[in-house]
Amino acid sequence: MKAVILVGGEGTRLRPLTWKRPKAIVPILNQPFLEYLIDYLKGHGIEEIILAMGYLPDPIQECLGDGTKLGVRLHYVVEDTPLGTSGAVKNVEAYLDESFLVFNGDIITSIDLTKMIKQHQESKSVVSIALTPVDNPTIYGVIETDEHGRVTRFVEKPGWDEVTTNMINAGIYILEHEVLARIQAAKPSMFEHDIFPSLLIDGQPIMGYSSESYWIDIGTPEKYLKVHQDLLRKKGGQFVKVDSTSHIDMQAKVEGPVIVGQNCVISGDVSIKGPAVIGAGCRLDSGAVIEGAVLWDQIHVGKGARLVDCVVATGGRIHDDCLIPSGCVLGDNVELEPGYMMSEGTKVEPDTTLG
Repeated sequence: MKAVILVGGEGTRLRPLTWKRPKAIVPILNQPFLEYLIDYLKGHGIEEIILAMGYLPDPIQECLGDGTKLGVRLHYVVEDTPLGTSGAVKNVEAYLDESFLVFNGDIITSIDLTKMIKQHQESKSVVSIALTPVDNPTIYGVIETDEHGRVTRFVEKPGWDEVTTNMINAGIYILEHEVLARIQAAKPSMFEHDIFPSLLIDGQPIMGYSSESYWIDIGTPEKYLKVHQDLLRKKGGQFVKVDSTSHIDMQAKVEGPVIVGQNCVISGDVSIKGPAVIGAGCRLDSGAVIEGAVLWDQIHVGKGARLVDCVVATGGRIHDDCLIPSGCVLGDNVELEPGYMMSEGTKVEPDTTLG
């Protein structure tokens, strides 16, 4: 079975991290997001993948190539104008000749695709939709199913008095090829609003695949940080992975779970407390404190600086005695002058100097 990954969006909710790169290749545990997702798909036997692209397609292709290094075969299709979820899949129709998977391009999950595929084939449905529970279904579109798992109704952002389920669309679909005939070429359309409801009206069988497995989208900086902390915590508090090319002074204190990338230099009296990720080429000077933070590549953290539950993108310069507190997100090449104290939750656009 082939998979289509929808990576055409501009990632506006994830800014300032996506001002200079598509969301598809922001790092997850020091690995481009799409590599992480492709590894997951490959683990369920999916080895041919079509990327439906729009915004900044070239960096994605340069990063992934033809998929050989990942053990898969990749195809790239770029849409001239945004086509929506179903319009984007129609745009790659030439690569599809049987039932196939569709994946929103901002999801990390452990949903068992193998079991979902088996259920789809046994149910003989035209569409299967992965469903995941949420605490507050009123901000999503919920999907009602009968006792056999067959979808009976789509309800968009119900009020609390209308809520009958907390199961929402997880952005993972299995579609029979015949569904493509219902999608108009070169016209924007959405599975959620245009295609699935019309199939239901026509009496076509749509199955829900309910799962309690881990699921999160990385569409906002808050969720981006959370997914790092979630994934690292699953590895356990003793987990510390340091690339062999990096140097950590014997006086530095590292408490897992922590990942340190290539060619990093971590000086004495530095404290790193997980869950934390240090990207390639970072330098942490004496007395720096990193706690619950995600640092991308080529970041210099000065003496006595403190970074807590924050994200700093590539090329950051955090000078001596600065504070970056909880919820802060710094775009590429942000510089903080010595002693600068940020306020919680501050987001800073790339190439900005504060101080």
